[in-house]
Amino acid sequence: MSNLIEELENKASEPDFWNDQENSQATLKHLKVLKTKLGKFQHLESMLEEIQLMIMLGNEENDESMPAQVAETIEKYNEEFEMLRLETLLTGEYDANNAILTIHPGAGGTESQDWGSMLFRMYCRWGEDHGFEVKVVDYLDGDEAGLKSAVVQFNGDNAYGFLKSEHGVHRLVRISPFDAAGRRHTSFASVEVMPEIDDTIEIDIRPEDLDVGTYRSSGAGGQKVNKTDSAVRITHKPTGITVACQTERSQVQNRETAMRMLRSKLFEIKQRENVARIEDLKGVQMEIAWGSQIRSYVFCPYTLVKDHRTSYEETMVDRVMNGHIDGFINAYLAAEFNKNK
Repeated sequence: MSNLIEELENKASEPDFWNDQENSQATLKHLKVLKTKLGKFQHLESMLEEIQLMIMLGNEENDESMPAQVAETIEKYNEEFEMLRLETLLTGEYDANNAILTIHPGAGGTESQDWGSMLFRMYCRWGEDHGFEVKVVDYLDGDEAGLKSAVVQFNGDNAYGFLKSEHGVHRLVRISPFDAAGRRHTSFASVEVMPEIDDTIEIDIRPEDLDVGTYRSSGAGGQKVNKTDSAVRITHKPTGITVACQTERSQVQNRETAMRMLRSKLFEIKQRENVARIEDLKGVQMEIAWGSQIRSYVFCPYTLVKDHRTSYEETMVDRVMNGHIDGFINAYLAAEFNKNK
């Protein structure tokens, strides 16, 4: 890897490097990714040397407190090693990009909207625990509780590569806190994940195909959104795809963010449907109902979270809902890697 980094750095120092703007930016992006990976590997090497030194000093000085310190350092080493191992499974072209995650509750009113807010909290906690910048782009409150929709952007290396495993319908089974009779309810919510697409990728969006509207932001405030009068909603007429942003402080910034989201969404669907022109996109979404779920979260009569694609499961539901979803991500990435070998 060091030789490849040196080769790319030499290439970037050549006088005609910037003659091809698109290739030069792609080269610098690749160089940044390689340097980040090398830095993480070197950090693991340093941690391993530190562990060996701690063990040696503990034995020489007969320090009874050393085993606990060694165990704590080993635990941190194992966590970082596991994350680096997962990154080796990220072979997709856009896996290194930022991720845009959208949550839509299914039919079911307050119960489904509350389920959407539970997923929102789970993903935000996961992102914060893994050092990503978590930015709420749009948040629409539910009628009584929960949310009607939410868009969250995760900024950081490999955000899309990790979160792409979450794309699909998520099913909840529990005793509803909104049912006075204490009956068991099943709720659904869809999670859509797409990579943020930068300006190096051309997506032809004609101004006449856009319906742009402004509105007053209506989120709950606080940690969710800033109260402004400059929210922007953009609808792409040929596909019916709608994006919105209300978290920036000016209408211009909200429009720019919404346009980046629209570009990413059109590109993701274009790739998935394998069509040549944006005009051919259908923008069809899987029904948020029975038979289409990728994962089930059962709170009653037993506790179990099971991914139906990989059969990976965990029984500690509260832990999963607090953002500990790495096991599901790991299983999905491993299955996709083995399938594409």
